[in-house]
Amino acid sequence: MSESAPSRSAAGDRTTPAEGDPAPAGDDPLSRRPATDGFAAGDTPDMQAPDTAAGPTVRLLLETADVDPPVVGWLEAMLRELAVRAGVRGGELTVLAVDDAKMSEMHEQYAGVPGTTDVLTFDLSDDVGPTPNGPAVVEGDIVVCLDEARRQADARGHAPRVEALLYALHGLLHLLGEDDHDEQAYQRMHAREDQLLQAVGLGAVFGRQGEAS
Repeated sequence: MSESAPSRSAAGDRTTPAEGDPAPAGDDPLSRRPATDGFAAGDTPDMQAPDTAAGPTVRLLLETADVDPPVVGWLEAMLRELAVRAGVRGGELTVLAVDDAKMSEMHEQYAGVPGTTDVLTFDLSDDVGPTPNGPAVVEGDIVVCLDEARRQADARGHAPRVEALLYALHGLLHLLGEDDHDEQAYQRMHAREDQLLQAVGLGAVFGRQGEAS
């Protein structure tokens, strides 16, 4: 769970680093500027209590069969709450849920890596993430693979939609400037994921991968 291509290119696969050319600009929002590099150690914003008057707009586009229980309706609400807790106060996130075939196509197109992956993140904002001392506005597209979520959820003993939410949260943290390019950053980013997921009552979702092996 540690792939992040060079700055302004797709940040994706949370397991294996990969290099790819920057994604070209285009009319399709998913072909525009992908996620950026991150804060220095210790610069991540403090987790905030939910504020129902703030937060980004979150849309989900489902391009494959839903999981059971469904992600539709649930993932948007959960990701918005996670975003608010992470310090996001505005903007727009679009989550595209796809199957292996579509993810494999996008993975090779944007990261230069054949085969499927779990998540790709595209930063559509004009800024390079938030400051650590103030609220953030995010604009981005996050692509999650529901086929991969099903496989990992079966192995790790939780619902596929919880696994898919982990992928979406990983993408959100990339948009907020987090990275997992090296071991220290990897551990910090995934600890942050589990901290946020525990705060919304889902437990340490990423941490379960060690328990299931």
